[in-house]
Formats: sequence, C-alpha cells, structure tokens
Amino acid sequence: MRSNATSGDPSPLWERYTQLTEIEAVFKCLKSDLAIRPIFHQLEHRVEAHILVAFLAYCLIVTLKKRLQVHAPGLTPKAVLEKLAAIQMLDVWLPTNDGRCLLMRRYTQPEMEQLMLLEKLKLRLPPQSLPRIRSRLVSGEADPQNVVKTF
Repeated sequence: MRSNATSGDPSPLWERYTQLTEIEAVFKCLKSDLAIRPIFHQLEHRVEAHILVAFLAYCLIVTLKKRLQVHAPGLTPKAVLEKLAAIQMLDVWLPTNDGRCLLMRRYTQPEMEQLMLLEKLKLRLPPQSLPRIRSRLVSGEADPQNVVKTF
C-alpha cells in the first residue's frame, strides 16, 4: 500500500484501509445477496425507514453467516436463502354458509432438503396458526372475493 502520509505510525492508516474494504463488502452484500437497490424517496422519514430496513437485513445476513460457520461451514447465506425461499406463506380463505370466511394462514410444507437444512442450523418453523373466522375484512388483508381460489 502506498500513501503520501510520511509522519506517524502506519498502523492506523492500515486499519482505516481494512475498514474501507469491509464497508465495500457490506455494500456489495446489500446490492447482490440482498438485492437492495436504490429507491428515490421523496420524504425524509421514508429514506430513514429504507436505511433501517437495509441495515436490519444486513444484520440478519451477518447473523446467518455466523450461524453457518458454526453449524454448516461451507454454506453461504445466499445459498441458504435461495433454498429456503421456496417455503411460502399464504392465506387460505374459505367462505362459510353464513357469509363469513374461514381464514387459515399456512406455509407450504418444506421439502426434505429444506428440513435437513433447518435441522442443521437448529431452526424450527413455527407451528401452523389456528384457523380464524372473519365476519368482515380487517384493514390490510386481501379481499377474499378478489383472491384466486383453487379447489
């Protein structure tokens, strides 16, 4: 490494350089592994929220990476996320005779390879939630009349 700094101890300069490479690696992870792209927000609180979500996502990636080093060396966080992405959460709406809807929030059954990966990482999926009966929609939920149903 070359520098025009001639005075003092070179170790702080080297520490700053290694910090720079670590920061570049973080940005690379955000852009590639997490696929976080620039979004041009108009309001300051949305910019702050976007930064917070990106930071939390990165914290989770680092945590997963550390867990993989202990329980499954050789696997990358990106490979694990790609493998587990096939597990989907969905809402099943079943209309009842009295005009209400039975809502069952379910995740798809993991395949054998996903189960082995979860076991290796010492992770468990939560139990399937109990069905709920809804008399009307709660804000933020999908309208069961507009949801594609397959029977």
